[in-house]
Amino acid sequence: MKLHGIVVAAGSGTRFGGPKAQVALAGRPLWQWARDALVGGGALSVVVVGDVAGGIRGGARRRDSVAAGLDVLPVSATHVLVHDAARPLASPDLVRQVIARLERGDVAGVVPAVPVRDTIKRLEGDLVIATLERFGLVAVQTPQAFALEALRHAHGESDEDSTDDAALVERAGGAIAVVAGDPANLKITYPEDLEVAERMIP
Repeated sequence: MKLHGIVVAAGSGTRFGGPKAQVALAGRPLWQWARDALVGGGALSVVVVGDVAGGIRGGARRRDSVAAGLDVLPVSATHVLVHDAARPLASPDLVRQVIARLERGDVAGVVPAVPVRDTIKRLEGDLVIATLERFGLVAVQTPQAFALEALRHAHGESDEDSTDDAALVERAGGAIAVVAGDPANLKITYPEDLEVAERMIP
């Protein structure tokens, strides 16, 4: 397995109040935390997509940015990790668990996920129209790992956008496996999330 990584750092950060990738966490920008987790977990190299030092230009949508990263991976690459810069506290151990499951070779991709603990309701406007059964529901994280050809095929199958690459692979018929995620692998969405992350660093 020749596995390389892509860190998506090109988002506009609308809910955060501006781009997040360059925001500092304990003195380092978020994208560096994300990149270092992939390297520490076994990625041979990492492409950072976004307006950061050494990064490449991203696209208008998340999937466009991932596609830009796929285009510059080494020709020898066989597998790829895709990780969001907005998840700076992913551990190298979590990366290794995702990779280990992919190495079994029976799926197109692997995602880490944590159980949904809260009651989930579907709304129309401010009215509840349904309460969903939590059993079998999980909240998916990154990094996600894929057989490179499966991910490239998924990107070529449709131009529809998605909040994660696993959904694209699912739509293209690829099987996705789940490993236990890490509750500490929080996503920086709002400014207060950064404050929580700061408190979680030893």
